[in-house]
Amino acid sequence: MAEIVLTTQNARYWHSAFGLRYLLANLQELQSRATLLEFGIKDATNEVLEAILSQQPVIVGIGVYIWNIEQATKLVADLKQVAPEVIIVLGGPEVSYEWDDLPIVAQADYLITGEGDIAFRELCRDLLAGRKPLGKVIPAGIPPLTEVQLPYELYTTEDIQHRVIYVEASRGCPFTCEFCLSSLEIPVRQFELEQFLAQMQNLFDRGARQFKFVDRTFNLNMRFGQSILQFFLDRYEPGLFLHFEMIPDRLPESLREMIQQFPPGVLQFEIGVQTFNPEVGKLISRKQNVDKLEDNFRFLRKQTGVHIHADLIVGLPGETLESFGAGFDRLVGLNPQEIQVGILKRLRGTPITRHDAEWEMRYSPHPPYEILSNRLLDFATMQRMRRFARYWDLIANSGNFTETCTAIWEQTDSPFTEFLRLTDWLYQQIERTHAIPLPRLAELLFNFLTQVQQLDEHSIAERIWQDYTHGGREDRPQFLRKFDLPLPPQKKKKQSKIPARQARHVAVQE
Repeated sequence: MAEIVLTTQNARYWHSAFGLRYLLANLQELQSRATLLEFGIKDATNEVLEAILSQQPVIVGIGVYIWNIEQATKLVADLKQVAPEVIIVLGGPEVSYEWDDLPIVAQADYLITGEGDIAFRELCRDLLAGRKPLGKVIPAGIPPLTEVQLPYELYTTEDIQHRVIYVEASRGCPFTCEFCLSSLEIPVRQFELEQFLAQMQNLFDRGARQFKFVDRTFNLNMRFGQSILQFFLDRYEPGLFLHFEMIPDRLPESLREMIQQFPPGVLQFEIGVQTFNPEVGKLISRKQNVDKLEDNFRFLRKQTGVHIHADLIVGLPGETLESFGAGFDRLVGLNPQEIQVGILKRLRGTPITRHDAEWEMRYSPHPPYEILSNRLLDFATMQRMRRFARYWDLIANSGNFTETCTAIWEQTDSPFTEFLRLTDWLYQQIERTHAIPLPRLAELLFNFLTQVQQLDEHSIAERIWQDYTHGGREDRPQFLRKFDLPLPPQKKKKQSKIPARQARHVAVQE
């Protein structure tokens, strides 16, 4: 039994509720009276409700995010029907801004906006002592990080074995990109380095080998960045995997030298390029040095084993289909392992809304609030780009078609134009973007390349076969059986401990 239940519904089982662990870690003397219950967004509401009420709680704190607000709204409504005496406290980015019209807030008892590490503890103390706050909405403000207890000891053995281990060395972002909630989190604040590294050592000693840093600008502070990289470099062993979000145009020589020392596949850098169009960059208050960005990409691809996950956004104000395509081609030329084509979202609280009238920005009112159309991209074009993003992920980002993929645009100057052509053709053939088995996708690629682009059948068959078998598969799809394609040399199978997609890209490099 627990008087305080902290709960949320994660997008996937293997995700973990980082924010709730912070709340639990900072409850101090109340921690023994609290428990953390995590669920998935596909879990039945009645079963989630039953598990929560089995604790006989006085207070239920719910983390609300863009991916779970619909499920959380239903949960709160049902909880109030079954146990109206239970005090419901909401928090999280999806209810920290523009919350006035949200049904979930209307039904809850209290809302903590912002970083609730300390504010939630103080509210629980008051409520359990019979003291009711004067207002329903409690602005948490920005707590000093020296007063925030780190939550890493709350990761269980099961978490370490099966879930994403999120960590952060800093909070906030120095930039003001109008589409991003992090633009509201100024200034950047760092945790005390020695204390943070001691917690990383504890996780490492307990078996954690994959760490996802959620810092928005990991390479902003060079002393911090280098110290953390050196910590993991000193402890390197097979299976270590580190994910960082990086500023694209900031990579000094001292950091380059350290990055070069990591084996392939250990480091993944998520690099937000977002747009190459300088006018669009000005509109959304995003500054970056493109020349330095391109130089850093070339260095990372040619001289390191870093896995680059680069982001571009479709639908930004002022961005035409042609200018997005030009930026996409430019990014393909820099050869990152993955290009995440994201659809612009109108996140609550972000100042991107100031462009709504001039650029006729039209967003879905339902999560994840993706753009439907704007002055330059109509709804039909946005639908094409949604399909483009999905097919690109299946074909290019997946690592399943590294040899075949480049054949799509080898005969042209524009990868974007040819992949959009493939996108339109694929959708005409199968009318779906999900649930496409790998052999079927391989056959569709073969047909497009040989029938539409009229490339040599045997050459394309060899490429597809090489891709199909490089992960160890030996079954031969029907469409390839007419070709003389010997099985590749047997490789000693080694069980990769890094994430599967990254491992496929590393295998190709080897």
